[in-house]
Amino acid sequence: MNKTHLTSRREFLKHSGPTVAGAAFVSTLVKPGAGYCAETNTIKIALVGCGGRGTGAALNALSTKGPTKLWAMADVFSHRLENSRQSLDKQFTSQVEVPQERQFLGFDAFKHAIDSLDRGDIVLLTTPPAFRPIHLEYAVERGVNVFMEKSFAVDAPGIRRVLRAGEAAKKKNLKVATGLMSRHYLPLEGAIQQVHEGAIGELITCWAYRMHGPLGLKPRKPEMSELAHQISNYSCFTWVNGSFLVDWLIHNIDVCCWAKNAWPKSAQGMGGRQVREKLDQLFDHYACEYSFPDGTRMFAQGRHQASCHNFFGDVLHGTKGSAVLGEGQTKPRLFRGYEPSPTNVIWEYKGAPYSHYQREHDLLFDAIRNDKPYNEVERSARSCMTAIMGRMAVESGKQITYEEALASNIELAPGLEEINSLDAPAPVLPGDSGKYPMAMPGHTKVL
Repeated sequence: MNKTHLTSRREFLKHSGPTVAGAAFVSTLVKPGAGYCAETNTIKIALVGCGGRGTGAALNALSTKGPTKLWAMADVFSHRLENSRQSLDKQFTSQVEVPQERQFLGFDAFKHAIDSLDRGDIVLLTTPPAFRPIHLEYAVERGVNVFMEKSFAVDAPGIRRVLRAGEAAKKKNLKVATGLMSRHYLPLEGAIQQVHEGAIGELITCWAYRMHGPLGLKPRKPEMSELAHQISNYSCFTWVNGSFLVDWLIHNIDVCCWAKNAWPKSAQGMGGRQVREKLDQLFDHYACEYSFPDGTRMFAQGRHQASCHNFFGDVLHGTKGSAVLGEGQTKPRLFRGYEPSPTNVIWEYKGAPYSHYQREHDLLFDAIRNDKPYNEVERSARSCMTAIMGRMAVESGKQITYEEALASNIELAPGLEEINSLDAPAPVLPGDSGKYPMAMPGHTKVL
């Protein structure tokens, strides 16, 4: 189980099975006789987005306390749906009940999967982030509970839709969990509590890092349309994933804001495409400085280049000490002073390790079964908007306030809801040289 802390959801799936449900922790979550009887009521699950993340989320959902069934599946790629179904069926044979008539393909497949549920069931929204606002709105309209993976939108208009859907979910008493699973990692929860209680003094600076090797780009197959190629490589196209800063740094940006217990008021930064030669839209480095209302700063640094220094985590400096924690740091620690040496440790987690991927689903399903208030939309959308503001500042070269960023009407993929086929034109197209349009600081308009 120690290895699962270091993995992505895709890697987690490779090493997991039904026994990874964390039963010792789950058993304390559901109270017999509470509002929704876990022993006699089966929660049906629809999976929308059947890639690695979606399959991992389904694994976690099926591992929660109480009866569950995987009821419907949806994707735009038939091979992804079938591979996911077979993988889950091997591990949860008695819980996978997805006949051919509940396997839906296409851009409207999410509607059919959600429509197959009853009110009170749950949909797992795990497609690339550009589609999240559309799918969340429909799920809330149809009265089903939601788990949605990060990121939650790619631009400000999408975030505004997510925020409205979150408010509508509250009014309908729907439960909505989000994929910022670090918020449910007990070692990190303990560390943040220590920070909030003043263990390292008043926070002065926060650094969020995601630095590792280059992201891969799968070659386009001859029979594959341009749109299919871009969606299957969603991490490499800004209109689909919102940029490396949004879809990859969001966890540690969120952790810094959690530690600070505040949201930045503005951002400025720089970035570009220095060594990457693959044909896509990615900047290969980002450096963004955020300012909080009290004048303190947060710095987000992202890089995916070969043969460079790597670090994945957060570093906090307070008036009395420091902390190294966040996503990528399985053993968060607090230190006296600013040198993170073993002799300076003043706090570290002493409990047993387990999966925070699992716990986020345990908490959600417990809330559904026992009718507890559960809605993570607003804070998750705020964290995502903070990352989007950073991307806007870096790509434009301008200093941008949170209010300006949230009010922007620029969409990265206008008309996305009208796309009904993988043969439709992609939102961005390569030029004659085969290169895709790139943001250019000083020229790109984001407001």
